[in-house]
Amino acid sequence: MSEELQNEIKKRRTFAIISHPDAGKTTLTEKLLLYGGAIHLAGSIKSRKTQRHAVSDWMEIEKQRGISVTSSVLQFDYNGCRINILDTPGHQDFSEDTYRTLMAVDSAVMVIDVAKGIEAQTKKLFKVCKERGIPIFTFVNKLDHYGKAPLDLMDEIEEVLGIRSYPMNWPIGVDGDYKGIYDRQKSEIELFDADKTHGQEARKSRTGTLDDPDFVKLLGETDYNQLKEDIELLDEAGEQFDLDKIACGELTPMFFGSAMTNFGVQDFLEEYLRLAPSPQPRKSSDGLIAPDDDRFSGFVFKIQANMNPAHHDRLAFIRICSGKFERNMQVWHERSSKVIKLSQPQQFLAQDRQIIEDAYPGDIVGIFDPGIFGIGDTICASSHKFKYEDFPVFPPEKFARVSAKDTMRRKQFVKGMMQLTQEGAIQLFKQAGGGAESYIVGTVGTLQFEVLEYRLKKEYNVDINMTMLPFEVARWMAFPDGDTVAPADIHGAERGMFCYDRRDNPVLLVSNEWALGWITENNPKLQLYAVPMDRKEA
Repeated sequence: MSEELQNEIKKRRTFAIISHPDAGKTTLTEKLLLYGGAIHLAGSIKSRKTQRHAVSDWMEIEKQRGISVTSSVLQFDYNGCRINILDTPGHQDFSEDTYRTLMAVDSAVMVIDVAKGIEAQTKKLFKVCKERGIPIFTFVNKLDHYGKAPLDLMDEIEEVLGIRSYPMNWPIGVDGDYKGIYDRQKSEIELFDADKTHGQEARKSRTGTLDDPDFVKLLGETDYNQLKEDIELLDEAGEQFDLDKIACGELTPMFFGSAMTNFGVQDFLEEYLRLAPSPQPRKSSDGLIAPDDDRFSGFVFKIQANMNPAHHDRLAFIRICSGKFERNMQVWHERSSKVIKLSQPQQFLAQDRQIIEDAYPGDIVGIFDPGIFGIGDTICASSHKFKYEDFPVFPPEKFARVSAKDTMRRKQFVKGMMQLTQEGAIQLFKQAGGGAESYIVGTVGTLQFEVLEYRLKKEYNVDINMTMLPFEVARWMAFPDGDTVAPADIHGAERGMFCYDRRDNPVLLVSNEWALGWITENNPKLQLYAVPMDRKEA
């Protein structure tokens, strides 16, 4: 292990920001970039004063709707650390993209709306983080609005998520009109000046101690006494700070602030960098792979087509897990069992990118993909061949028949459908006995169909016909003796739709679990799987 590699690993922090829609996740991401010096003027999604858009929302449909529909990669330096932020879609219809992103990080920041508390999507994403055992940092957002009492939010996190919290700071003032925060680690008060730039610039503040007479006057007797009572209660009855519990995801450091008005954001960023883990070992077919292993390795967790519409490019996003990455290096591609050259490596600030010469564990690198990569692929040194653990697979729950309106655009239609399938945005099926002019598209959520239609039009100049289908369950089929499964072999196949996936595996679509139960009972030899047979995980 080289000293250079060890030092670079210590500098890295790679994390995802997760939340329910509208909790302020993308706004917080933007403000971290602002304080990190990566941007000089924050472009809030909801700003009334400007038509700027969030840096992490690079796709045109995201700018129009004010939501994130694909993960963004953002990298910057701050206080001697190299930070890789993965901003994820909050909407549940894009949870597949978020789950894959969570495989590529070493910690997560959970953003909670102070007024709404723990919401449905937050619970789902928290569960994935918990299962992976990654540290979770909580940012209670929107303190510039009325919301739940801090102590009530602590109770809610424990009751709903089953994790204890340790407030790293505490809001000063009254609900909806907080003046500042008290840093429990530094025993320091920070009072913020009025926000005069609508959150577009870093916010000025003053700091002092709890016994500073000037701050007693500034706070007023009521707020000062309330703060002292709260801090005494937390110190006596609250959870003890325990870095080991934080590291294994049993205790979440809790921060209060407002991303919109830059209230407490810098304090959060600095404490996060102090507490969060550097790149961690990864599970593989050859045991745990340590980041300080000199032999290079990584995996593909995302594929994105047309980030640059002018060139119709396609990028594979690679999480570097061990060793040093170097431009034009030769690596072994596990899925194809071939040696490939990694050329034109790029790093990102959303859609803005630059060619790099090297990178280290924890970094996210984009590689030009001529069509050889798939999500979950392992790449590693030829001298040490192995495979990283598989990504979770999610069965589709919504289905539609899709075809090109103009048959003269058939070639572009097929190319677009194939590329979006390889990205993992949709799953593609062909109906048994059906014509070649249409596909059956499966997704986790209905909003993905809107994105599909938009991207085919915008990126491939293809208008489509789309008809929703009355199916909610997909099952891959097999016989125990290995015989081919055909429609005639399935009693009741007409109750659903017999299809083939893009690898020609037979799949049956049915309307609900009851219909699935009927087919299971009437076909005792038939084996059914919620994912393809080579991924029997559900």
